[in-house]
Amino acid sequence: MTVKKTGNKLPKKRLRPENREQQILDEAVSFFAEKGISGKTRELADRLGITQPLLYRYFPTKRDLIEGVFEKVYLNKLNPEWLKTITDRERPLQDRLCEFYRSYSAATYRYDWIRVYMFSALMGEEMNRRYTKLIEKEILTPICVELREHCGLPSKKRVSQAELDHIWVLHGGLFYFAIRKHIYHGSVSKNFSVVVERAVNAMLEGTKSISADP
Repeated sequence: MTVKKTGNKLPKKRLRPENREQQILDEAVSFFAEKGISGKTRELADRLGITQPLLYRYFPTKRDLIEGVFEKVYLNKLNPEWLKTITDRERPLQDRLCEFYRSYSAATYRYDWIRVYMFSALMGEEMNRRYTKLIEKEILTPICVELREHCGLPSKKRVSQAELDHIWVLHGGLFYFAIRKHIYHGSVSKNFSVVVERAVNAMLEGTKSISADP
């Protein structure tokens, strides 16, 4: 006999502990994307078809659950191949950046990812700041270094804030494409690759025309 769902509740089922934990995390991502980080764990447990004490057996506090979501949605999406692509000087920087942003967008510009990120930012959650610092260090700073090489600019010991702000304009502009799609539900171009190519080309050409020492 087939067990039907009632409303948003999942059918009750005895699961192995590791499977139950994964089920809770998967539903928590969808739940927080819909309700925001302020969503109540009691409602989440109800949607899962389990008791709140059982949920707390796996995640003793809501903070533990949020950290689990952060690891699943953000940290686990980071791909070490991205840095290899960005720093591969055997290829033109234009090609490298376009490939990176196509891959990065496929991993992150998704409904749950964007909405959880925006809800948590509005709630002042620390995980947004942690993620931003991580991206700035692991992705944007290397792009700045490669941009200097591309433009024939002298190397510096440390990437300046002005250089980072310049790359954030590109990164943030492409990110806003996903916000328009998943937050505002606005009309966006169907061919994101073309959007990336135009944005990268504009940034590279523009950088050559500005001061060599930002």
